[in-house]
Amino acid sequence: MLFFRKRSQLDKRLQHLEAYLQQENPLLITVMKSYRELDRIARRLGFFDDEESYTRFVPWWPIISVLGTYSSGKSTFINEYIGYKLQMTGNQAVDDKFTVICYSNDNTVHVLPGTALDADPRFPFYRISKEIDHVARGEGQRIDAYLQLKTCPSEVLRGKIFIDSPGFDADEQRSAILRSTSYIIDLSDLVLVFFDARHPESGTMRDTLRHLVEETIHRKDSNKFLYILNQLDVVAREDNAEDVVASWERALAQKGLTAGRFFRIFNKSVAIPIEDPNIRARYEAKRDADMADIDARIQDVSKERAYRIVGALEQHARDLQEKLIPHLRKLLHSWRVRVLWLDSIVFTLVALLVGFILWNSGVDFVASFHQDHQLWIWGVGLGLLLLILSYIHFSIRRRVSQALIRRVRRDPQDGELSENLIKAFVYNTRPYRSVLQKEPAGWSQRTQDAIQKILRDAADSIQKLNDTFASPSGRQPQ
Repeated sequence: MLFFRKRSQLDKRLQHLEAYLQQENPLLITVMKSYRELDRIARRLGFFDDEESYTRFVPWWPIISVLGTYSSGKSTFINEYIGYKLQMTGNQAVDDKFTVICYSNDNTVHVLPGTALDADPRFPFYRISKEIDHVARGEGQRIDAYLQLKTCPSEVLRGKIFIDSPGFDADEQRSAILRSTSYIIDLSDLVLVFFDARHPESGTMRDTLRHLVEETIHRKDSNKFLYILNQLDVVAREDNAEDVVASWERALAQKGLTAGRFFRIFNKSVAIPIEDPNIRARYEAKRDADMADIDARIQDVSKERAYRIVGALEQHARDLQEKLIPHLRKLLHSWRVRVLWLDSIVFTLVALLVGFILWNSGVDFVASFHQDHQLWIWGVGLGLLLLILSYIHFSIRRRVSQALIRRVRRDPQDGELSENLIKAFVYNTRPYRSVLQKEPAGWSQRTQDAIQKILRDAADSIQKLNDTFASPSGRQPQ
């Protein structure tokens, strides 16, 4: 009964997601079918429990994260962009947690605790407390201290999610916030990194620059980072914006960022008045041009999201085939060799012991076998010996399995793969699984063909997305 309840909960969530995709992007319905098939494969192989799904590892809503230091204008930018005074602003730190902002039909603003996101599978932050535990052990229990949800009726938010991060300058929380940011960055389709033009190359920026620049320039998705120099109006009086920008560019170049550009903006409603009309016109023109570029990237995030979802499907399929299965096969090989080796030692010792006992007992074995009344004694003795050997064998299997599981959990190279790997390993070392079987349970040519079909379908989906946005031949897609 519990099995069907769990499956129905997952199916209900997936059906809700498919209904949303049918309206927002029907092409992704086909991709959802591939996700369902990959889920079935992962369950057959033992990597997933019945309630787990690859769809939970992929944010299906476009996510824009806004990161930076305290007082760099992040919240002011969000309020101006969505046309709604949702976030508190000021020169001092006004918030110390990640704020998830999404659309609501209700005209009233609602502020909900982090558990509203952690417990709701419709949001991409479902069970994020476990992810926070991965980067800061024990902090997942304090989810409300790290995360909150705000909703408002701004049309700009429809179909998108914004995340306003806490600043990185609070010494007592900087380390924990920097660690927690990694998961947020991985979820995001676009990351806006704000710097304060008033404090070039601030000493408190060292950790921030290292985390947001040095550790991200080698990412495959590094193009999703936009570096924004905010509050440029403060340098307008000296008309030295180029010097300030050059100073920041040098600071980022020292961290390895030598390509790209700074977007230079400021908020007109709170900007310091620029008295010289020529300087004001030049700064406002630059600001409007850069804001237009930023807005274009935000508008394109839905397109990028579709590519990301298909790309994640392909990556999950390849990880299953090229990482998890080889890891599992290697782990099972170690388990099998150790069990057989220990079995041979123990069984040899038991055989020698039994032989020694019988040899010194003085019993005439040939004669005793021809006596009917002693046959049952030999039968009982043999049965007891087999039971003892069976108990020893399965004890060895269990102890070797536990030792290998501990090794997997200690090995940092396995990373996020470890828990799924352990599930599949336990699944493959169940008592009724023969120790002589070399291939993982469920891993067959049929399974490999199914994964190859998923990869082909993912490539076809990418081509269909390309046909939607581009046509090099000039012809209309068929």
